[in-house]
Amino acid sequence: MLYLVGLGLADETDITVKGLEIVKRAERVYLEAYTSILLVDKNKLEAYYGRSVILADREMVESSSDDILEAAHVKDVAFLVVGDPFGATTHTDLVLRARELHVPTQSIPNASILSAIGSTGLQLYNFGQTVSMVFFTDTWKPSSFYDRVRENRQMGLHTLMLLDIKVKEQSLENLARGRKVFEPARYMTVAQCASQMLETEEERQEGVYGPDSLAIGAARVGATDQKLVTGTLRQLSEVDMGKPLHSLVLLGRRAHDLEREFISEFVVDRVIFDNIWRRDYEGKQ
Repeated sequence: MLYLVGLGLADETDITVKGLEIVKRAERVYLEAYTSILLVDKNKLEAYYGRSVILADREMVESSSDDILEAAHVKDVAFLVVGDPFGATTHTDLVLRARELHVPTQSIPNASILSAIGSTGLQLYNFGQTVSMVFFTDTWKPSSFYDRVRENRQMGLHTLMLLDIKVKEQSLENLARGRKVFEPARYMTVAQCASQMLETEEERQEGVYGPDSLAIGAARVGATDQKLVTGTLRQLSEVDMGKPLHSLVLLGRRAHDLEREFISEFVVDRVIFDNIWRRDYEGKQ
């Protein structure tokens, strides 16, 4: 059996009881290590689980999935995923490959950022499509996410933005030369995301979200040092949210007064927030 086990968002203790039982009895345990990260390292996981864990990078999962599935039709294999097992399409591909090999599968759910973002005080059914923001380069600044943001905005819905992480990535030069040299890990910050959102708005000029639009920065959601900040995109482009992982929520016009009351507890500037709320949100539900 292939078990896809959700780990939750923060540390080694977030795994469910059912998930931990599976990990303890599995023949092999893999930790998917590129679509997201836990806020603790592998050694802590191994100490808590009482067994060794194999890191599964992008190359292994996407190109060598048969190695993960080896003998899984007669032995238990645990594949650990930060958040919920199906938070990334890669894991759907792994299940489909298991089916081709007649390997039975079972998913053990857990909290993901898609549900835990409710800790901002925003109501989950007021969210529209989730989008991803990648690191821009001098020659590559994709803006397809902007179209989804615009659609959410038109319906008055919030937009959750998942921020890029770069783990075990190669530079173009090393990739071209076939050298297995990897760049240091990078994790996008709320400030970088807000800046890139404003850069895209400046390029597209469609008036979807500008410098004075309200948003919420979220860092280390689910951890004891979770941090939330409400402000304009201009303010959030300068905020320091600390260690990864970060997310950003663009506030929709259907925001409720209860949501306003909750998010106003962690505003950058209360006067500016109240003025923008009255102008853009009050009576727009």
